Amino acid sequence: MPLTTVTTVAELRERLDGVRAGAARVGFVPTMGYLHAGHVSLMDAARAADDLVVVSIFVNPLQFGPAEDLAAYPRDLAGDAARAARAGVDVLFVPSTEEMYPEGTLRTTVTVTDVSAPLEGRARPTHFAGVATVVAKLFAIVGPCRAYFGEKDFQQLVVIRQMARDLSLPADVVGCPTVREVDGLALSSRNAYLTGDERAAAPVIHRALQAGRAAIEGGVREAAVVRSAMRELITAEPLADLDYAEVVAARTLQPVDPLVGDLRLLVAVRLGRARLIDNIGVQVPDASVEGPIRG
Repeated sequence: MPLTTVTTVAELRERLDGVRAGAARVGFVPTMGYLHAGHVSLMDAARAADDLVVVSIFVNPLQFGPAEDLAAYPRDLAGDAARAARAGVDVLFVPSTEEMYPEGTLRTTVTVTDVSAPLEGRARPTHFAGVATVVAKLFAIVGPCRAYFGEKDFQQLVVIRQMARDLSLPADVVGCPTVREVDGLALSSRNAYLTGDERAAAPVIHRALQAGRAAIEGGVREAAVVRSAMRELITAEPLADLDYAEVVAARTLQPVDPLVGDLRLLVAVRLGRARLIDNIGVQVPDASVEGPIRG
C-alpha cells in the first residue's frame, strides 16, 4: 500500500475506522517530524506488530516555552514523507495548527501530576501539560491503537503511560529502546543544532550515564555518589553545561536511597543551542526480599 498523506481529522478518522471495521490493528507513531533512525525504529516496531501504520507529524506549540525553539525547530516534510514511505508507513497525518487547535487556544488541557514535576518538569514547567494535551488529543483522533514512543524521552513515556491509564484512553503505549550513534549519542532532531566541536563533545552524556550505571553495578547504593560520578564527567567537558544528572525510581521518577529496584539514570545537558536529554536503566535486586524456600 503506498503512503497516503492526510491533513484533516475527519479524513484520518474515516480511514482508521474503516480498517478497524475489518479487524485490522492500527499502530501509531506520533512525532514532531525531522525524522531520523530513532523514529524509523518505532515505525519498524509498529510495522512488525500491526496491520496499518500511521505516523503523525505535528510541531506542537503547546509544549514549547516562550523562550524555546518553536520557530527554529527543524522541519523537512518532503524528507520525512520519503523516509516514512521507505519504512512502510501507510498513512502520514500532517495536520496544521489550525486543524489541531481550530479555536486558536484550548480551554481544556491535561496535566499529569507527580511524574511531570521533577527533572524536565522543573526545567520546563509547562512542557508536559503541552505534551499530555496533544497526545490525549491525538489518541482521541486515532482511536484504538498501539502507540509507540522511544525511551530516549523516558519521562515523557512515563507521563503518557500514566495519562493513558488514568483516562482509560484506547491506546496501548509501547516503549522502544533508544537508538544511538556508534559513539553513544542518542539520536535526536535537536542534534542538528550541534556544531562540529559540540558534536565531538556530545558523547560525554552517554559516558556519564554509563559511569553512573557502572558505579551501581559495582555495588554503590548511595544516590549522591552516583550523581557525583555522572556530574564530574560532564562538568569536566568545557562545552557542556549540565542541567541535571539524577538517579530515580523508574516507575515514579522519585528519588530513592539506598538504590534498589528498577532505576533510571537521567541527564540533561546544554551544548550551544542544543539542550540534549538521555537516560539508561539499571536493575538492582532487593537483597531484603528472601528468595523461595527450597526443600
